[in-house]
Amino acid sequence: MIAHRRALILLSKTRCSFSTKSGAVAEAGSKTTPTPSPSQSGKKLRLVVAVGGNALQRRGERLTIENMLKAASEMAPVMAELAKTHELVLTHGNGPQVGELALERAAATFDVLGAESSGQIGYVMAQAMQSAGVTAVPILTQVVVDQYSEAFKDPTKFVGPIYGSVEAQALQTSLGWTIKPDGEYFRRVVPSPPPMEILQLDAVKTLLEHNPNVLPIACGGGGVPVARIPSCPTTLQGVEAVIDKDACGAKLAVELEADGYIILTDGGGIWENFGKPEAREMEAATPEYLRGTGAGQKFPGSMGPKVNSAIDFVEQSKKSGVWAAIGDLKDAAAIVEGKEGTYIKEDVKDGVVWRPGRAGPPRKESHDPPARA
Repeated sequence: MIAHRRALILLSKTRCSFSTKSGAVAEAGSKTTPTPSPSQSGKKLRLVVAVGGNALQRRGERLTIENMLKAASEMAPVMAELAKTHELVLTHGNGPQVGELALERAAATFDVLGAESSGQIGYVMAQAMQSAGVTAVPILTQVVVDQYSEAFKDPTKFVGPIYGSVEAQALQTSLGWTIKPDGEYFRRVVPSPPPMEILQLDAVKTLLEHNPNVLPIACGGGGVPVARIPSCPTTLQGVEAVIDKDACGAKLAVELEADGYIILTDGGGIWENFGKPEAREMEAATPEYLRGTGAGQKFPGSMGPKVNSAIDFVEQSKKSGVWAAIGDLKDAAAIVEGKEGTYIKEDVKDGVVWRPGRAGPPRKESHDPPARA
């Protein structure tokens, strides 16, 4: 119980280190011409930045409150530096935290647990940002979903800690959970319907327009899932689900007319043949190329939603010249400059450009889940 309580607000451990990279991308031309950076014009950009749980709980670290606070303190200066030259809105994941809360409070519904975890993580992030000289305001955000979505028939959102096969089977039998493989381990999955409407959007816009020195933190954990009652659409009710934070971040970026949408992970951008000697990283790619090659789709619990969300933002935005990017948290500033990560945008010659001289690290295999505090 103590171990679970200490892990309630921790951001996700990198349980599947290689699952945050694309492992199956079709071959294409190996262009090495540097991709122009959107920031080269010197323009102040409006950026929505999604910080994944895996980015805030570094690989190999135990799930402890101390490690989470340490990770947040390391994240804050990176975001503060970016905020000096650009207009930022932060969002974050909550999969591990909401899963841990569910272990401790079985009677609580996932909308309530989502709200609790968003408040916890938002507080920690705001405290770290304040220590870095930036005032941040977490906004508890309700997001409308379709309670009759097909997503409820096939749960896909990983929550909580990872388990070995024996423990996972026992939990599935005793608690009635839906369990799916997450890389070489297993995790609980819950429904994850797509976001339809962000109810506190005007609050975020008000901060951006009237108090630009304040950094909003919104749609934490994908937002709190709610649905409108058909007989009285102004009345809301909670929904047992966890919205994907990358999908909600993409919608937030579209609604805010952002110039860029950055998804930060604990690794680089999108890779071909990750973990193999011939691995290489994309520098830039078009939505058409990514969709056609199925980039990231072998990892539906990690890179898949990130690639899909990046594509959604680029294709759904009403602004011209927008871009999305996927890369490592520590490289946030370099990502904006086009020096790290993978850009997703419409104008990429031949559909893809490969980052020269960049080889992926060897894939690490393990048969036992990391210890949990």
